[in-house]
Amino acid sequence: MQGKERADRQLLDAQALVGHLVPAGSMFAFLAAHRSELFADEDFADLFPSGRGRPSVPASVMAAVMVLQVLHDCSDAEAAEAARCDLRWKAACGFPLDHGGFDPSTLVYWRRRLAKSDRPHRINDAVAKVAGQTGIVKGRRRAVDSTIVADAVATQDTITQLIAAVRRVARAVPGAGELIAAVCTGHDYSSPGKPRIDWEDPQAKDALVSGLVNDANALVAALKGRELDEQGASAVGLLALVAGQDVEPAGGSDGTDGRWRIARRVAEDRVISVHDPHARHTRKSPEARRDGYRAHVVACPETGIITGEKLTKAAGEDNSDAAVAAELIGREAGKAEIYGDSAYGTGDLRAALGRAGHTAVIKPKPLKPAVEGGFTLDDFTVDEAAGTVTCPAGISRAITARWTVTFGAACRTCPLRHRCTTRKDGRSLILHPHDALLRAARARWTSRPALREDYARYRPNVERVISQIASRGGRRLKLRYLGTDKNNAWLKNRTAALNLRNLIRRGLHHRNGSWALA
Repeated sequence: MQGKERADRQLLDAQALVGHLVPAGSMFAFLAAHRSELFADEDFADLFPSGRGRPSVPASVMAAVMVLQVLHDCSDAEAAEAARCDLRWKAACGFPLDHGGFDPSTLVYWRRRLAKSDRPHRINDAVAKVAGQTGIVKGRRRAVDSTIVADAVATQDTITQLIAAVRRVARAVPGAGELIAAVCTGHDYSSPGKPRIDWEDPQAKDALVSGLVNDANALVAALKGRELDEQGASAVGLLALVAGQDVEPAGGSDGTDGRWRIARRVAEDRVISVHDPHARHTRKSPEARRDGYRAHVVACPETGIITGEKLTKAAGEDNSDAAVAAELIGREAGKAEIYGDSAYGTGDLRAALGRAGHTAVIKPKPLKPAVEGGFTLDDFTVDEAAGTVTCPAGISRAITARWTVTFGAACRTCPLRHRCTTRKDGRSLILHPHDALLRAARARWTSRPALREDYARYRPNVERVISQIASRGGRRLKLRYLGTDKNNAWLKNRTAALNLRNLIRRGLHHRNGSWALA
C-alpha cells in the first residue's frame, strides 16, 4: 500500500535539529521545506492501488531521493548510503537523525513501478508544472542541441560479440545449450573469454572468424521455425544481426564455402555490444569518435529552462538532430523563434517549423563547390514552376521526378566547365524537395546581419544546458542503465533536477497554493 509522510515531526527530526547547517537556497533546503507540495501523494496513488500490506516509502521522499540521485550522479548504493549518513539528505527527505535509510533495491523497485505506469515521467511532469506556474517558460525563443552520453557497457569487437551472442542464446532459449554443443564446432562456448590463438597470425584469426560465423549461422538455422518467447526471439535475432554486420566473404569466396573475414568497413547503425543492443557508434565530428546514446534538448536560451528532451540511439536517420527536434518542437505551445546550428538546417525541419508558425533562426549548411573556388548550387537558377534548372552558362535542363538534373553533353564545350565540374560526363545536380526553402534560408542568412547577431547572442546559451546535462564537476557522465527506455527516464529525471535547481536559484517559493519566483 502507499506510504505517507507523518504530519508531526519526530523527536530526532534532522530538519528541526540540524536544518540550520543545510545551506539556504540549496536543493536540500528546498526539498526539506517543499517536497510534499512538489511531489504530492495523490500524484503517485495509482502506483499502489491496494489499500492493504506494508506501507511503501512515501512518494514525496522517494521522488526527492531520485532528484538528488540524478543531480549528484549517484548509483543506487551511493544514494541509499547518502540518505542514511548525510545530514543534508536526511533533512531533504524528512528523516530523523537515527533513520537507517532504505535498501538500494528500493530505487529499482520505484523505477520499475514508474516505468510500467501510464505516466512514467511524472517527476519531470511535476517540475514542468511548477515552471509553468511561474511563467518563466513563456518566452518566444527556443534553442535546440544534442550531445552524446556514454553508454554503461564496454564496446565489444566482432569476435567478442559473436561469442557473447551465442552464449546469450544458450541462456535465453530452453535446450539451446545442447543444440550449441551439437551444431557449433568453431569454438568452446562454455567460456566467456577470448580464444587462445596467435593473434599476430592473420590466418589463425581468419579461421577463428570463419568458425564463429559458421557456428552462428548454423545455430540460427537450427532454431528457425521454433516457437520462442520474446526473450529467446530477441537473443536469436541479435545473434543473426551480429553475425552479419561486421563480416564479409574472404578474398576469392562468396561465403558459400564458409570462409569469412572481418569486413573492411563499419556497418551503418552498428550494434557495439550484445549487453546493450541499443548503444551505438557515432561521430560528433570526423575526428571525434563516440559510443553511447544521443540526448536531445529544447531549452529557453534566456533562462536555461529545458522545455523538451529525448534520449535516442546515437545513430539512425530517425534519431538525427533535425528529426528529433521536429518532434520535440511539435510539443511546444505557441509560436517561437527556434535557434539551432547547421545540423538542424534541413529542408524537412524548416518546412515543419514553417507549418507550425515558428521562425527558424538556424545557421544554413555551407555549400561545397564541386571545384574549389567554383560554382555552388546557388549559382544555378531553379524554376520549379517550369521544372527546369539553368546553369551559369545559360543552359537549361529539366528536373526529373527524383529531383535530379543532368547537363551531360552540354558541358563538353562549355567555357565555364573548369569552374563547374571535373566529371567526364558533365555536371549533375541532386535537388532537395524543399530546395526553394533552403535557398531562401541561405539568402536571408547572407543579407540580414541582424539575423546572424541574434543567432550569435542566443544560440550559444544552449551549450551551457548541454554541458550541465552531460557532465558534473568537469567530468563527463556515463549512463548507468541499459536500453533506450531506461536511459530516457534517466534523462527526464536529470533535466527535471536541473530545471528545479535553476528555479530555486531564481527564488522559487510556494505561497497560497501556487508557485512563484522572487
